[in-house]
Amino acid sequence: MVITLLLAVATAVPNGFLLYDKAASVKDDDPETSWTVSRKTNAPLVVNPCERPRLGQSGRASARTIVYTAVPDFSKSEQVILYASPSAARKAVKELRAAVAACRISGYKYGAATVRLGDEALTVTGQSYQGRRPAIGGERAVVARRANALVVYTQAGEWGKPAKGDFARQTRDARRMLGKICDIAAC
Repeated sequence: MVITLLLAVATAVPNGFLLYDKAASVKDDDPETSWTVSRKTNAPLVVNPCERPRLGQSGRASARTIVYTAVPDFSKSEQVILYASPSAARKAVKELRAAVAACRISGYKYGAATVRLGDEALTVTGQSYQGRRPAIGGERAVVARRANALVVYTQAGEWGKPAKGDFARQTRDARRMLGKICDIAAC
């Protein structure tokens, strides 16, 4: 077990490991779409209520983030983060839950719900509101932890009233990644 943990910490998230790597590597001449790929260990969580700069940063060993943006208002992202230990990854999930509960923005609300994926997981909803009615605009994320790894899938765009079906693609992608994450994590 100790040997496995040391190997996971020493290994970076490899090129080609993420689900969106292939699509991100294809040259796209469309000026209204773009892919960005980052290996920055200190990259912000792609779901980050109130944009807290240190959210989920402590104990990171490696990270890889891919973001797709389409003008004017759609984006999706994939992020895999390896932490030095499972407890550091658990702490990141705990910090995210606390950030969802604490974030207060006028006209925009966050919410989270526990789901059954990996060792622990949650869905995060960010939604624009006009008064008490959902307005156009929001984000939907699935965040799942297995051992010392955190996987995050988001979509943002012209969402209406939040619904369980809003998380279908992110949940499917998270399940696929969790199926292979033990190749690089300390499972």
